[in-house]
Amino acid sequence: MNTDHDPPGPEAAAPAVRVRGLTKTFGGHRALKGIDLDVPAGHVLALLGPNGAGKTTAVRAITTLTRPDAGTVEVAGHDLRRNPGGVRASLGLSGQYAAVDERLTGHENLRMVAMLYGMGRKEARRRSWELLRRFRLDDVAHRRAGHYSGGMRRRLDLAGALIADPSVVVLDEPTTGLDPRGRMDTWEVIGGLVSGGTSVLLTTQYLEEADQLADSIAVIDRGEVIARGTADELKTRVGGERLELVVEHAADLETARAALLVAGSGPPDSDPQARRARAAVTNGRKALGDVLTALDEQGVPVLDVALCRPTLDDVFLELTGHHTGDDGADAGPDAGADHGGEARP
Repeated sequence: MNTDHDPPGPEAAAPAVRVRGLTKTFGGHRALKGIDLDVPAGHVLALLGPNGAGKTTAVRAITTLTRPDAGTVEVAGHDLRRNPGGVRASLGLSGQYAAVDERLTGHENLRMVAMLYGMGRKEARRRSWELLRRFRLDDVAHRRAGHYSGGMRRRLDLAGALIADPSVVVLDEPTTGLDPRGRMDTWEVIGGLVSGGTSVLLTTQYLEEADQLADSIAVIDRGEVIARGTADELKTRVGGERLELVVEHAADLETARAALLVAGSGPPDSDPQARRARAAVTNGRKALGDVLTALDEQGVPVLDVALCRPTLDDVFLELTGHHTGDDGADAGPDAGADHGGEARP
């Protein structure tokens, strides 16, 4: 299935990140199979897929941490092969886990990164405090990072990725391991980056994250981009509505599944622990009435019922045959590893 959009014409503005035909093989395994990506300026592109799909391998290739076997990468107009230094100078990278020195304070961490970028002491101090205030860390600036919460360490890591004011920020599963509050804080930070004109390439396996943050989404599975578009466009492609209900008694779940099978347009999914069944339907209102009537006639108490649009998980299931929570093919020895930290000169 070819789902790629046509490449932009000569009149279109050049994307902040342009990837064409990117491939990478580890041993006999092709982790990337010729992927194409565009991240327009001031835009968030989410690369969505399960663990092992190739997301982190793509990030490592784009950010010069892994040499691709073939393909081209341009970041802010700099070609990866001809000018890797220009690529590194144009982007900031935050990996799956916050790469901070826990023995140093927040201020010392950022000042160290700034000096690694070649800033003088005065400029490094100024930039460090500017970012500490921006990320609401100025009140703990002199506390060792080892005493920070997970969300605070993530904000400090993101601040480090921005120390040189890059035009492109690459975030590899930035909320992995965070609690809900830390995840919301990180989303707020990413939203602030984009409102300031920064372009963001975001990899994630969290559907809600892609739905919340991304201007567009590229779905990757087994090293290939299998679909792309906005969240709404991808959901529209799946089509139809979803009828979901929760029964009072677990013993009635099979009866509910049978009613959904009759009224739906495909086999229903079920969650025995939650006593929930769900199916795609083509005529939502009629299916809702038919299912509730059938269950009422059989004396099945229904606690909750909902008629809703497809989710990104429905999209992924339709495209790949499995949910994003399932592991995909192994993307090579670097799959799932901690590549953390900022891209540095």
